[in-house]
Amino acid sequence: MESATERAMESATANAADLVVRNAKIHTGDPGRPRAGALAVRDGVLTAVGDDKDVAALIGPGTKVVDALGRRLVPGLNDSHLHVIRGGLNYVLELRWDGVPTLRQGLAMLREQAARTPKGQWVRVVGGWSAEQFAERRLPTVAELNAAAPDTPVFVLHLYQSAVLNRAALAAAGYTRDTPEPRGGQIVRGRDGEPTGMLLAAPSALVLYSTLAKAPVLEGEDKKTSTRHFLRELNRFGLTSAIDAAGGFQNFPENYSTVVELAAAGQLSLRIAYHLFPQTAGQEIADLRRWIEMARPEDGDEWLRLNGAGENLTWSAADFENFAQPRPELSADYEGDFEAAVRLLMENGWGFRLHATYDETIRRDLAVFEKLAADGLFPAGNRWLFDHAETVSADSLDRIAALGGAMSVQNRLSFQGEAFVRRYGPGAAADAPPVRAMLERGLTVGAGTDATRVSTYNPWIALHWLITGRTVGDLVVRPPHNRVDRHTALAMFTEAGAALTGEEGVKGVLRPGCLGDFAVLSEDYFTVPEPDIARIESLLTVVGGRIVYAAAEYEGLDEALPPVSPEWSPVARFGGYQAASGGVSGARQAELLGEAVAESELHRQWRTRRDPAPGTGGPVLDPCFGL
Repeated sequence: MESATERAMESATANAADLVVRNAKIHTGDPGRPRAGALAVRDGVLTAVGDDKDVAALIGPGTKVVDALGRRLVPGLNDSHLHVIRGGLNYVLELRWDGVPTLRQGLAMLREQAARTPKGQWVRVVGGWSAEQFAERRLPTVAELNAAAPDTPVFVLHLYQSAVLNRAALAAAGYTRDTPEPRGGQIVRGRDGEPTGMLLAAPSALVLYSTLAKAPVLEGEDKKTSTRHFLRELNRFGLTSAIDAAGGFQNFPENYSTVVELAAAGQLSLRIAYHLFPQTAGQEIADLRRWIEMARPEDGDEWLRLNGAGENLTWSAADFENFAQPRPELSADYEGDFEAAVRLLMENGWGFRLHATYDETIRRDLAVFEKLAADGLFPAGNRWLFDHAETVSADSLDRIAALGGAMSVQNRLSFQGEAFVRRYGPGAAADAPPVRAMLERGLTVGAGTDATRVSTYNPWIALHWLITGRTVGDLVVRPPHNRVDRHTALAMFTEAGAALTGEEGVKGVLRPGCLGDFAVLSEDYFTVPEPDIARIESLLTVVGGRIVYAAAEYEGLDEALPPVSPEWSPVARFGGYQAASGGVSGARQAELLGEAVAESELHRQWRTRRDPAPGTGGPVLDPCFGL
């Protein structure tokens, strides 16, 4: 006969949590209970959010108990615009300059990686950095890339503006004096007509991305390994969800197969809601119609789900975000195809997201939506949003609100703020984008990074930008009237992202019944000095009750990953984001800056000796920097 003690033990075991975190400073995001000290997760869902006494009865023999040691715990971050699928397929092939403080360090990393890279492979630096973050405030030159890697192809992408290639990369890409100029781009040539190694977006970045596409890609299991390591890198910063914005060179379904296979095997550590983006101009309607027959939005589960079309619907309606160039003039009649695409989506229950940098584009798009709305065809109960919207006007925001739209903003001006100010002036930059005006109209405004080809994937850089208005070069672009407080910024990275995928009832806040997604932070986000917000990382990231990232005192609690493959991968040697460990002392920072400035002056003198400007004796303008 079973004893009372045995029955009590069985009952405790039946109700026991899989994971309990106690002794935490929890920001729940739930107005009903904004603060807590402990939580419990069972079967991927929060079963208790309260104090230590509220979870004590849920601790059984198999419960994993984690002491947060008084640290801040927040809902898992959700990047509302991240090219996570494409980023995962390439992550282990890329040398990341994200967070690197000097060009000198970046070139040293590049030189070492070139020596490790086997014949036939490229060294590629693709996004996550800006010349403004370096103490030297400049790009690498072709000569420096040739010196660092005489025989290994090197491709260095700088924002949406340019790419620098060494001579080996020019040869590997097949660029010669006879190569025709690409549409919307420029191959910079020397006096002899030969390519110098500089590619310019003028204003389209297609020449940059099509050149990068000539580099070798991963095959087979290496694509899965790369994606898993990229997701772990995102977990490192407390990310538990992302909305994939699709993008160029991301074909459906073939380029989505890796995340589909990982989801089927239960090996995703980040929840992904994805979009579909027609890849071929002139074929957009046919692609959309084919996809509508294959799938429906919200197909999938809480780990991997279709969220709709975009961020482009038709190529003719896409403007470019290269702020070093004038605003592009779109074709005078793109509305015909664009309206057909929107009508098709609305009639079949598909929402969408739409890339639009400039108000001139947004106004034209809104006219199409309003025409359809007059016939009762828009938005027809479907979710839709504008992405980016750096120069959106107050009138356009009113029209977006009237049509039930939403917004997703990214910190592209963290990296391009200086270029934007030079072209449009500080007044325009102050409201680029007008985040506060969006929020004041009651719009849902999700926040993201637009990583990985321009901005870094580190969400704390974006949070720092939302709160301080500063670029990675420390230029104040957005004044106080267009900044948000820390609570609002965090909600844009949690609750708003969930709303953009229709999941606001199950994630973005921490309350019983919601998904068990959260992060224990290295510093208290709500109290650290503003400059230190950008240095925050997660020490423990949990998705659905699974510990997917663990560092410091929690190291070893997370799931094992296969080794980085191939072995020569830059990630195997350098990792991803280059965080400053504990910051740099004032004296050492001044010393590093002095070294960088001295090296920059030596570089200037070398250029002067090599190609002096007759009769001036002053600095020489290098055409490589004519951006």
